[in-house]
Amino acid sequence: METAIRENVDVIGLSGLITPSLDEMVHVAKEMQRLKLNIPLLIGGATTSKVHTAVKISPNYSFPVVHVNDASRSVPVVSNLLSKDLRKPFIEELDAEYERVREYNKAARSEKQMLSYQDAIKNKELLFEENTEIIVPAKLGNTYFDDYSLAEIAEYIDWTPFFISWEMKGTYPKILNDPERGSEATKLFAEAQAMLKKIIDEKWLTANAVVGIYPANAVGDDIEIYKTDNADERELLCKFFTLRQQSIKASGMKNTALSDFILPKTQNKLDYVGAFALTTGIGIDKKIEEFEKDHDDYSSIMLKALADRLAEAFAELMHLKVRKEIWAYSKDENYSTQELVHEPYPGIRPAPGYPSQPDHTEKVTLFNLLDVTNKIGLELTESMAMFPTAAVSGLYLAHPQSHYFALGKIDRDQVSSYAIRKGLTLSEVEKWLGPNLIYN
Repeated sequence: METAIRENVDVIGLSGLITPSLDEMVHVAKEMQRLKLNIPLLIGGATTSKVHTAVKISPNYSFPVVHVNDASRSVPVVSNLLSKDLRKPFIEELDAEYERVREYNKAARSEKQMLSYQDAIKNKELLFEENTEIIVPAKLGNTYFDDYSLAEIAEYIDWTPFFISWEMKGTYPKILNDPERGSEATKLFAEAQAMLKKIIDEKWLTANAVVGIYPANAVGDDIEIYKTDNADERELLCKFFTLRQQSIKASGMKNTALSDFILPKTQNKLDYVGAFALTTGIGIDKKIEEFEKDHDDYSSIMLKALADRLAEAFAELMHLKVRKEIWAYSKDENYSTQELVHEPYPGIRPAPGYPSQPDHTEKVTLFNLLDVTNKIGLELTESMAMFPTAAVSGLYLAHPQSHYFALGKIDRDQVSSYAIRKGLTLSEVEKWLGPNLIYN
Protein backbone atom coordinates (compact mmCIF):
# COMPACT_ATOMS: atom_id res chain seq x y z
CA MET A 1 0.00 0.00 0.00
CA GLU A 2 2.92 2.32 0.70
CA THR A 3 4.24 1.54 -2.78
CA ALA A 4 0.80 2.09 -4.30
CA ILE A 5 0.62 5.56 -2.74
CA ARG A 6 4.19 6.44 -3.68
CA GLU A 7 3.82 5.30 -7.30
CA ASN A 8 0.30 6.73 -7.67
CA VAL A 9 -0.99 3.45 -9.10
CA ASP A 10 -4.34 3.07 -10.86
CA VAL A 11 -5.41 -0.24 -9.29
CA ILE A 12 -4.29 -2.80 -6.71
CA GLY A 13 -4.71 -6.50 -7.49
CA LEU A 14 -4.75 -9.38 -4.99
CA SER A 15 -4.47 -13.02 -6.03
CA GLY A 16 -5.27 -15.83 -3.62
CA LEU A 17 -4.02 -19.39 -4.10
CA ILE A 18 -4.98 -21.02 -0.79
CA THR A 19 -7.63 -20.47 1.87
CA PRO A 20 -5.72 -18.17 4.30
CA SER A 21 -5.41 -15.68 1.44
CA LEU A 22 -9.13 -14.96 1.83
CA ASP A 23 -8.73 -13.54 5.34
CA GLU A 24 -5.65 -11.61 4.26
CA MET A 25 -7.69 -9.95 1.48
CA VAL A 26 -10.26 -8.78 4.02
CA HIS A 27 -7.43 -7.36 6.12
CA VAL A 28 -5.97 -5.51 3.12
CA ALA A 29 -9.38 -3.99 2.30
CA LYS A 30 -9.74 -2.78 5.90
CA GLU A 31 -6.26 -1.27 5.80
CA MET A 32 -7.00 0.50 2.52
CA GLN A 33 -10.10 1.97 4.13
CA ARG A 34 -8.13 3.02 7.23
CA LEU A 35 -5.58 4.77 5.04
CA LYS A 36 -8.43 6.46 3.12
CA LEU A 37 -7.20 5.21 -0.25
CA ASN A 38 -9.27 5.75 -3.37
CA ILE A 39 -7.72 3.02 -5.53
CA PRO A 40 -9.91 0.24 -7.02
CA LEU A 41 -9.16 -3.23 -5.65
CA LEU A 42 -9.17 -6.29 -7.94
CA ILE A 43 -9.64 -9.77 -6.45
CA GLY A 44 -8.70 -13.01 -8.20
CA GLY A 45 -7.12 -16.41 -7.74
CA ALA A 46 -8.08 -20.04 -7.23
CA THR A 47 -9.75 -19.77 -3.82
CA THR A 48 -11.67 -16.54 -4.45
CA SER A 49 -15.26 -16.11 -5.59
CA LYS A 50 -17.77 -13.41 -6.37
CA VAL A 51 -19.72 -14.36 -3.25
CA HIS A 52 -16.72 -14.02 -0.93
CA THR A 53 -15.77 -10.74 -2.58
CA ALA A 54 -19.28 -9.31 -2.25
CA VAL A 55 -20.00 -10.60 1.25
CA LYS A 56 -16.61 -10.43 2.99
CA ILE A 57 -14.31 -7.99 1.21
CA SER A 58 -16.36 -5.29 -0.51
CA PRO A 59 -18.21 -4.06 2.62
CA ASN A 60 -14.84 -3.16 4.21
CA TYR A 61 -13.76 -0.70 1.51
CA SER A 62 -15.75 2.22 0.16
CA PHE A 63 -14.11 2.22 -3.29
CA PRO A 64 -14.74 -0.43 -5.99
CA VAL A 65 -13.79 -4.01 -5.18
CA VAL A 66 -14.10 -6.24 -8.25
CA HIS A 67 -13.86 -10.01 -8.44
CA VAL A 68 -12.14 -11.03 -11.70
CA ASN A 69 -12.67 -14.73 -12.32
CA ASP A 70 -10.37 -14.96 -15.34
CA ALA A 71 -7.05 -13.24 -16.01
CA SER A 72 -8.24 -12.23 -19.48
CA ARG A 73 -11.04 -10.20 -17.87
CA SER A 74 -8.57 -7.88 -16.12
CA VAL A 75 -8.14 -5.65 -19.16
CA PRO A 76 -11.82 -4.75 -19.72
CA VAL A 77 -12.40 -4.37 -15.96
CA VAL A 78 -9.48 -1.94 -15.58
CA SER A 79 -10.52 -0.13 -18.78
CA ASN A 80 -13.98 0.47 -17.31
CA LEU A 81 -12.57 1.62 -13.98
CA LEU A 82 -10.22 4.14 -15.61
CA SER A 83 -12.63 5.47 -18.23
CA LYS A 84 -14.29 8.80 -17.43
CA ASP A 85 -17.38 7.79 -19.36
CA LEU A 86 -17.66 4.13 -18.35
CA ARG A 87 -16.52 4.27 -14.72
CA LYS A 88 -19.77 5.50 -13.12
CA PRO A 89 -22.19 3.09 -14.87
CA PHE A 90 -19.75 0.20 -14.34
CA ILE A 91 -19.54 0.86 -10.58
CA GLU A 92 -23.31 1.34 -10.27
CA GLU A 93 -23.93 -1.98 -12.01
CA LEU A 94 -21.27 -3.64 -9.86
CA ASP A 95 -22.79 -2.30 -6.63
CA ALA A 96 -26.24 -3.52 -7.65
CA GLU A 97 -24.93 -6.95 -8.59
CA TYR A 98 -23.00 -7.36 -5.32
CA GLU A 99 -26.04 -6.31 -3.32
CA ARG A 100 -28.05 -9.05 -5.08
CA VAL A 101 -25.28 -11.54 -4.28
CA ARG A 102 -25.32 -10.53 -0.60
CA GLU A 103 -29.09 -10.87 -0.37
CA TYR A 104 -29.04 -14.26 -2.10
CA ASN A 105 -26.26 -15.44 0.19
CA LYS A 106 -28.18 -14.28 3.24
CA ALA A 107 -31.31 -16.12 2.09
CA ALA A 108 -29.36 -19.29 1.28
CA ARG A 109 -27.73 -19.29 4.72
CA SER A 110 -31.07 -18.85 6.43
CA GLU A 111 -32.47 -21.91 4.67
CA LYS A 112 -29.52 -24.01 5.86
CA GLN A 113 -30.38 -27.24 4.05
CA MET A 114 -28.03 -29.32 6.18
CA LEU A 115 -28.09 -32.56 8.09
CA SER A 116 -26.78 -32.60 11.61
CA TYR A 117 -23.31 -34.11 11.77
CA GLN A 118 -24.65 -37.20 13.55
CA ASP A 119 -27.33 -37.73 10.89
CA ALA A 120 -24.69 -37.32 8.17
CA ILE A 121 -22.63 -40.07 9.84
CA LYS A 122 -25.70 -42.33 9.85
CA ASN A 123 -25.91 -41.82 6.06
CA LYS A 124 -22.27 -42.80 5.42
CA GLU A 125 -21.15 -45.13 2.64
CA LEU A 126 -21.05 -48.75 3.82
CA LEU A 127 -18.60 -50.48 1.49
CA PHE A 128 -17.17 -53.34 3.53
CA GLU A 129 -18.73 -56.75 4.05
CA GLU A 130 -17.39 -59.16 6.66
CA ASN A 131 -15.52 -61.08 3.95
CA THR A 132 -14.18 -58.08 1.99
CA GLU A 133 -10.83 -59.00 0.44
CA ILE A 134 -7.93 -56.76 1.49
CA ILE A 135 -4.86 -56.93 -0.77
CA VAL A 136 -1.64 -56.90 1.24
CA PRO A 137 0.89 -54.52 -0.37
CA ALA A 138 4.01 -55.96 -1.98
CA LYS A 139 6.11 -53.42 -0.06
CA LEU A 140 5.31 -51.53 3.14
CA GLY A 141 7.00 -48.36 4.37
CA ASN A 142 8.57 -45.56 2.36
CA THR A 143 10.14 -45.80 -1.09
CA TYR A 144 12.19 -42.87 -2.37
CA PHE A 145 12.85 -41.92 -5.99
CA ASP A 146 15.74 -39.52 -6.64
CA ASP A 147 16.44 -37.72 -9.93
CA TYR A 148 13.74 -39.65 -11.77
CA SER A 149 13.87 -39.67 -15.58
CA LEU A 150 12.17 -36.53 -16.91
CA ALA A 151 11.89 -38.19 -20.32
CA GLU A 152 9.79 -41.00 -18.84
CA ILE A 153 7.68 -38.56 -16.83
CA ALA A 154 6.99 -36.45 -19.94
CA GLU A 155 5.25 -39.40 -21.60
CA TYR A 156 2.46 -39.04 -19.03
CA ILE A 157 1.73 -35.33 -19.52
CA ASP A 158 -1.93 -34.39 -19.92
CA TRP A 159 -1.70 -31.40 -22.28
CA THR A 160 -5.28 -30.14 -21.92
CA PRO A 161 -4.62 -28.25 -18.63
CA PHE A 162 -1.49 -26.76 -20.22
CA PHE A 163 -3.61 -24.96 -22.81
CA ILE A 164 -6.14 -23.93 -20.17
CA SER A 165 -3.31 -22.30 -18.17
CA TRP A 166 -2.69 -20.13 -21.24
CA GLU A 167 -6.39 -19.18 -21.39
CA MET A 168 -7.03 -21.55 -24.31
CA LYS A 169 -10.06 -23.61 -23.39
CA GLY A 170 -10.38 -26.86 -25.28
CA THR A 171 -9.17 -30.45 -25.14
CA TYR A 172 -5.89 -31.69 -26.54
CA PRO A 173 -5.35 -32.69 -29.37
CA LYS A 174 -8.63 -31.27 -30.73
CA ILE A 175 -7.61 -27.72 -29.84
CA LEU A 176 -4.80 -27.87 -32.41
CA ASN A 177 -7.43 -28.02 -35.15
CA ASP A 178 -9.85 -25.53 -33.60
CA PRO A 179 -11.03 -23.04 -36.28
CA GLU A 180 -10.46 -20.07 -33.94
CA ARG A 181 -7.58 -21.12 -31.68
CA GLY A 182 -5.92 -23.87 -33.71
CA SER A 183 -3.15 -21.81 -35.28
CA GLU A 184 -2.19 -20.12 -32.00
CA ALA A 185 -2.47 -23.39 -30.07
CA THR A 186 -0.24 -25.22 -32.57
CA LYS A 187 2.42 -22.51 -32.31
CA LEU A 188 2.28 -22.58 -28.49
CA PHE A 189 2.49 -26.38 -28.47
CA ALA A 190 5.55 -26.37 -30.73
CA GLU A 191 7.30 -23.87 -28.46
CA ALA A 192 6.37 -25.94 -25.41
CA GLN A 193 7.82 -29.06 -27.02
CA ALA A 194 11.04 -27.23 -27.84
CA MET A 195 11.47 -26.05 -24.24
CA LEU A 196 10.49 -29.46 -22.86
CA LYS A 197 13.29 -31.03 -24.92
CA LYS A 198 15.76 -28.55 -23.41
CA ILE A 199 14.45 -29.23 -19.89
CA ILE A 200 15.12 -32.95 -20.42
CA ASP A 201 18.37 -32.79 -22.41
CA GLU A 202 20.00 -30.07 -20.33
CA LYS A 203 18.54 -31.28 -16.99
CA TRP A 204 17.06 -27.94 -15.99
CA LEU A 205 14.88 -29.69 -13.40
CA THR A 206 15.25 -32.59 -10.99
CA ALA A 207 12.32 -34.87 -10.13
CA ASN A 208 12.16 -36.47 -6.68
CA ALA A 209 9.38 -38.48 -5.06
CA VAL A 210 8.48 -40.53 -2.01
CA VAL A 211 5.73 -43.13 -1.71
CA GLY A 212 4.68 -44.82 1.54
CA ILE A 213 2.23 -47.68 2.16
CA TYR A 214 1.06 -48.35 5.73
CA PRO A 215 -1.36 -50.55 7.69
CA ALA A 216 -4.48 -48.58 8.57
CA ASN A 217 -8.08 -48.64 9.79
CA ALA A 218 -10.94 -46.19 9.88
CA VAL A 219 -12.03 -45.06 13.32
CA GLY A 220 -15.14 -42.95 12.93
CA ASP A 221 -14.28 -40.24 10.41
CA ASP A 222 -10.54 -40.56 10.96
CA ILE A 223 -7.86 -42.89 9.55
CA GLU A 224 -5.37 -44.45 11.93
CA ILE A 225 -1.94 -45.33 10.52
CA TYR A 226 -0.01 -48.12 12.27
CA LYS A 227 3.69 -48.90 12.66
CA THR A 228 3.50 -52.64 12.05
CA ASP A 229 1.46 -55.02 9.95
CA ASN A 230 -0.12 -56.72 12.95
CA ALA A 231 -3.83 -56.48 13.70
CA ASP A 232 -3.25 -57.59 17.30
CA GLU A 233 -0.83 -54.74 18.08
CA ARG A 234 -1.96 -51.73 16.05
CA GLU A 235 0.71 -49.38 17.44
CA LEU A 236 -0.44 -45.92 16.34
CA LEU A 237 1.93 -43.98 14.08
CA CYS A 238 -0.30 -41.04 13.16
CA LYS A 239 -3.85 -40.09 12.18
CA PHE A 240 -5.36 -38.49 9.12
CA PHE A 241 -8.57 -36.59 9.87
CA THR A 242 -11.36 -36.51 7.31
CA LEU A 243 -14.48 -34.41 6.82
CA ARG A 244 -17.98 -35.58 5.90
CA GLN A 245 -20.52 -34.08 3.54
CA GLN A 246 -23.43 -32.58 5.48
CA SER A 247 -25.78 -31.40 2.76
CA ILE A 248 -29.18 -33.09 2.45
CA LYS A 249 -28.89 -35.75 -0.26
CA ALA A 250 -31.39 -37.18 -2.71
CA SER A 251 -32.79 -40.60 -1.86
CA GLY A 252 -30.11 -43.28 -2.09
CA MET A 253 -27.21 -40.81 -2.11
CA LYS A 254 -24.69 -40.91 0.75
CA ASN A 255 -22.87 -38.32 2.86
CA THR A 256 -19.31 -39.29 2.08
CA ALA A 257 -15.99 -38.93 3.91
CA LEU A 258 -12.64 -40.31 2.78
CA SER A 259 -12.62 -42.60 5.82
CA ASP A 260 -15.55 -44.51 4.29
CA PHE A 261 -13.10 -46.08 1.83
CA ILE A 262 -10.98 -47.65 4.63
CA LEU A 263 -11.89 -50.84 6.50
CA PRO A 264 -13.32 -49.95 9.95
CA LYS A 265 -11.26 -50.94 12.96
CA THR A 266 -14.31 -52.72 14.37
CA GLN A 267 -13.87 -55.50 11.77
CA ASN A 268 -10.64 -56.51 13.54
CA LYS A 269 -8.64 -56.77 10.32
CA LEU A 270 -6.09 -54.39 8.83
CA ASP A 271 -6.51 -52.34 5.71
CA TYR A 272 -3.83 -50.18 4.06
CA VAL A 273 -3.38 -46.54 3.07
CA GLY A 274 -0.77 -44.97 0.83
CA ALA A 275 0.74 -41.50 0.93
CA PHE A 276 3.00 -39.65 -1.49
CA ALA A 277 4.79 -36.40 -2.17
CA LEU A 278 6.75 -35.41 -5.25
CA THR A 279 8.26 -32.46 -7.05
CA THR A 280 9.60 -31.69 -10.50
CA GLY A 281 10.66 -28.20 -9.43
CA ILE A 282 14.15 -28.75 -8.01
CA GLY A 283 16.40 -26.33 -9.90
CA ILE A 284 13.63 -24.18 -11.37
CA ASP A 285 14.58 -21.04 -9.42
CA LYS A 286 17.97 -20.81 -11.14
CA LYS A 287 16.44 -20.91 -14.62
CA ILE A 288 13.64 -18.50 -13.71
CA GLU A 289 16.24 -16.05 -12.41
CA GLU A 290 18.14 -16.31 -15.71
CA PHE A 291 15.01 -15.61 -17.75
CA GLU A 292 13.93 -12.69 -15.59
CA LYS A 293 17.44 -11.19 -15.75
CA ASP A 294 17.04 -11.22 -19.55
CA HIS A 295 13.49 -9.79 -19.21
CA ASP A 296 12.20 -12.96 -20.87
CA ASP A 297 8.85 -13.24 -19.10
CA TYR A 298 7.42 -15.57 -21.75
CA SER A 299 10.06 -18.25 -21.18
CA SER A 300 9.69 -17.86 -17.42
CA ILE A 301 5.93 -18.46 -17.62
CA MET A 302 6.41 -21.34 -20.07
CA LEU A 303 8.91 -23.07 -17.77
CA LYS A 304 6.59 -22.75 -14.77
CA ALA A 305 3.68 -24.15 -16.80
CA LEU A 306 5.75 -27.11 -18.02
CA ALA A 307 7.12 -27.81 -14.53
CA ASP A 308 3.54 -27.96 -13.24
CA ARG A 309 2.54 -30.34 -16.05
CA LEU A 310 5.53 -32.54 -15.30
CA ALA A 311 4.55 -32.65 -11.61
CA GLU A 312 1.05 -33.86 -12.47
CA ALA A 313 2.50 -36.37 -14.94
CA PHE A 314 4.89 -37.60 -12.24
CA ALA A 315 1.90 -38.07 -9.91
CA GLU A 316 0.18 -40.18 -12.58
CA LEU A 317 3.33 -42.25 -13.12
CA MET A 318 3.88 -42.82 -9.38
CA HIS A 319 0.25 -43.88 -8.94
CA LEU A 320 0.76 -46.39 -11.74
CA LYS A 321 3.85 -47.80 -9.99
CA VAL A 322 1.90 -48.06 -6.75
CA ARG A 323 -1.01 -49.93 -8.34
CA LYS A 324 1.17 -52.35 -10.33
CA GLU A 325 4.34 -52.78 -8.25
CA ILE A 326 4.53 -51.26 -4.77
CA TRP A 327 1.01 -51.99 -3.51
CA ALA A 328 0.26 -54.18 -6.54
CA TYR A 329 -3.49 -54.24 -6.04
CA SER A 330 -4.06 -53.75 -9.78
CA LYS A 331 -0.91 -55.33 -11.21
CA ASP A 332 -2.56 -56.69 -14.36
CA GLU A 333 -4.00 -53.39 -15.61
CA ASN A 334 -2.81 -52.29 -19.04
CA TYR A 335 -3.88 -48.75 -19.94
CA SER A 336 -2.22 -46.49 -22.46
CA THR A 337 -0.88 -43.14 -21.28
CA GLN A 338 -3.79 -41.47 -23.12
CA GLU A 339 -6.32 -43.64 -21.27
CA LEU A 340 -4.78 -42.81 -17.89
CA VAL A 341 -5.94 -39.19 -18.31
CA HIS A 342 -9.50 -40.41 -17.69
CA GLU A 343 -8.45 -42.35 -14.53
CA PRO A 344 -10.13 -45.65 -15.48
CA TYR A 345 -8.21 -47.57 -12.81
CA PRO A 346 -9.39 -48.54 -9.30
CA GLY A 347 -8.41 -46.24 -6.45
CA ILE A 348 -7.92 -42.51 -5.98
CA ARG A 349 -5.24 -40.09 -4.76
CA PRO A 350 -7.05 -37.32 -2.83
CA ALA A 351 -4.93 -34.35 -1.79
CA PRO A 352 -5.17 -32.09 1.28
CA GLY A 353 -6.47 -28.68 0.29
CA TYR A 354 -8.69 -30.07 -2.48
CA PRO A 355 -12.48 -30.61 -2.51
CA SER A 356 -12.61 -33.97 -0.69
CA GLN A 357 -10.45 -32.67 2.19
CA PRO A 358 -9.99 -28.87 2.03
CA ASP A 359 -7.88 -28.69 5.20
CA HIS A 360 -4.31 -27.95 4.06
CA THR A 361 -2.89 -28.72 7.53
CA GLU A 362 -3.24 -32.45 6.85
CA LYS A 363 -0.10 -31.98 4.74
CA VAL A 364 1.91 -31.63 7.96
CA THR A 365 1.06 -35.20 9.01
CA LEU A 366 1.76 -36.47 5.51
CA PHE A 367 5.14 -34.69 5.30
CA ASN A 368 6.19 -36.02 8.71
CA LEU A 369 5.13 -39.57 7.87
CA LEU A 370 7.16 -39.59 4.65
CA ASP A 371 10.07 -37.42 5.90
CA VAL A 372 9.46 -35.36 2.77
CA THR A 373 11.66 -32.32 3.33
CA ASN A 374 14.75 -34.25 4.41
CA LYS A 375 14.49 -36.90 1.73
CA ILE A 376 13.30 -35.15 -1.44
CA GLY A 377 13.85 -31.42 -0.79
CA LEU A 378 10.17 -30.42 -0.90
CA GLU A 379 9.12 -27.98 1.83
CA LEU A 380 5.91 -26.62 3.35
CA THR A 381 5.57 -22.87 3.85
CA GLU A 382 3.82 -21.45 6.92
CA SER A 383 0.66 -21.11 4.79
CA MET A 384 0.90 -24.81 3.79
CA ALA A 385 1.93 -24.18 0.20
CA MET A 386 4.51 -26.59 -1.20
CA PHE A 387 7.88 -25.26 -2.34
CA PRO A 388 9.05 -25.68 -5.07
CA THR A 389 5.53 -25.11 -6.32
CA ALA A 390 5.75 -27.75 -9.08
CA ALA A 391 4.68 -30.39 -6.59
CA VAL A 392 1.88 -32.80 -5.70
CA SER A 393 1.11 -34.65 -2.47
CA GLY A 394 -1.77 -36.74 -1.19
CA LEU A 395 -3.06 -40.15 -0.14
CA TYR A 396 -3.58 -43.39 -2.04
CA LEU A 397 -6.87 -45.20 -1.40
CA ALA A 398 -7.32 -48.56 -3.11
CA HIS A 399 -10.96 -49.50 -2.57
CA PRO A 400 -12.51 -50.18 -6.01
CA GLN A 401 -15.53 -48.01 -5.12
CA SER A 402 -13.48 -45.10 -3.79
CA HIS A 403 -14.21 -41.89 -5.68
CA TYR A 404 -13.54 -38.18 -5.62
CA PHE A 405 -16.21 -35.87 -4.20
CA ALA A 406 -16.62 -32.30 -3.06
CA LEU A 407 -17.15 -31.77 0.66
CA GLY A 408 -19.37 -28.73 0.13
CA LYS A 409 -20.72 -26.74 3.07
CA ILE A 410 -20.44 -28.07 6.62
CA ASP A 411 -21.89 -26.82 9.90
CA ARG A 412 -20.49 -25.84 13.27
CA ASP A 413 -21.27 -29.20 14.94
CA GLN A 414 -18.90 -31.03 12.60
CA VAL A 415 -16.26 -28.31 12.75
CA SER A 416 -16.29 -28.45 16.56
CA SER A 417 -15.88 -32.24 16.52
CA TYR A 418 -13.08 -31.97 13.97
CA ALA A 419 -11.25 -29.34 16.04
CA ILE A 420 -11.47 -31.47 19.20
CA ARG A 421 -10.19 -34.57 17.39
CA LYS A 422 -7.25 -32.63 15.93
CA GLY A 423 -6.49 -30.91 19.23
CA LEU A 424 -6.99 -27.42 17.75
CA THR A 425 -9.17 -24.45 18.64
CA LEU A 426 -12.31 -23.77 16.67
CA SER A 427 -10.82 -20.61 15.17
CA GLU A 428 -7.69 -22.49 14.02
CA VAL A 429 -9.82 -24.96 12.08
CA GLU A 430 -12.14 -22.26 10.73
CA LYS A 431 -9.13 -20.44 9.29
CA TRP A 432 -8.57 -23.31 6.86
CA LEU A 433 -12.18 -24.28 6.20
CA GLY A 434 -13.63 -20.79 5.72
CA PRO A 435 -15.22 -21.30 2.27
CA ASN A 436 -16.81 -24.58 3.44
CA LEU A 437 -18.54 -23.13 6.52
CA ILE A 438 -22.29 -22.65 6.14
CA TYR A 439 -22.25 -20.23 9.08
CA ASN A 440 -19.29 -18.12 7.93
